[in-house]
Amino acid sequence: MKPYEMKWVISEEHEGRRMKDFLKDHEISKRTLTAVKFGGGELSVNGRREDVRFRLTAGDCLRVVFPLEESSILPESLPLEVLYEDDAVLVVHKPAGMKTIPSTDQSGGTLANAIRFHYICTAVASTVHIVTRLDKDTSGIVLVAKHRHIHHLFTLSQRQGNVSREYEALAHGVFTDTKGVIEAPIGRKETSIIERMVREDGRHAKTRYRVVKQYGAYAHLRLQLETGRTHQIRVHLSHIGHPLEGDDLYGGTLDRMNRQALHCSRLTFFHPVKQRELTFHCQLPQDMSRLVDQRP
Repeated sequence: MKPYEMKWVISEEHEGRRMKDFLKDHEISKRTLTAVKFGGGELSVNGRREDVRFRLTAGDCLRVVFPLEESSILPESLPLEVLYEDDAVLVVHKPAGMKTIPSTDQSGGTLANAIRFHYICTAVASTVHIVTRLDKDTSGIVLVAKHRHIHHLFTLSQRQGNVSREYEALAHGVFTDTKGVIEAPIGRKETSIIERMVREDGRHAKTRYRVVKQYGAYAHLRLQLETGRTHQIRVHLSHIGHPLEGDDLYGGTLDRMNRQALHCSRLTFFHPVKQRELTFHCQLPQDMSRLVDQRP
């Protein structure tokens, strides 16, 4: 398998800088450099291995080869819908009913298992780095970094608000306002290891919503998260008296849906290598689309 690598052509602006200072400016940490130096990676300038103290000259070609990553995730030949892929990034659609990553009680059958198999088939030397995780019964777009360093760059990007997701949902009840903001702290429910709740000592959480259409006893919503707390949309909508259709954990009923009616339909992110913004869309799955009017 071919290891992941990054290259730069040094501009006049960086003439005379030490390699380690240049790489620090490009968010390659000391820990990563240590892994490169002692874990089978490579630092080279114009094809020659060099030390991090090497001073760069305009026109030099600096190359960092990252060490191969081991993975404990079992590869499985499962259906995988790829929306986009390049050397650094993978964007996929996760169906409802599939866990994103393995857990102590389920080592297989997850999205990560499918991605691991895909990596082996396409000679990607990495474990699975999920950037935007979805609950088991939530469908939609998932962003994956194809290397540990790319995952690190996405973490920084998320802190700066450069990774955004839009969700579509079906929620119980009649909304009196066509749009709103739910800002309420979320923490773990003391009697459960799974369930979350709004509580004063919880972590700050903020959700924006807009009603696309009201359908009598339920509404079609679009939502954006300004924070990324566990079960955030589910908890916030339940908190204002509008739990998701099919979400019996947070007060919804199973009359129209047999899973929480939540779908990540849009993903926008700033690509850390291509240095440009990319946006992806994913239509509602059949179980949700049958309950909404798709006509213009």
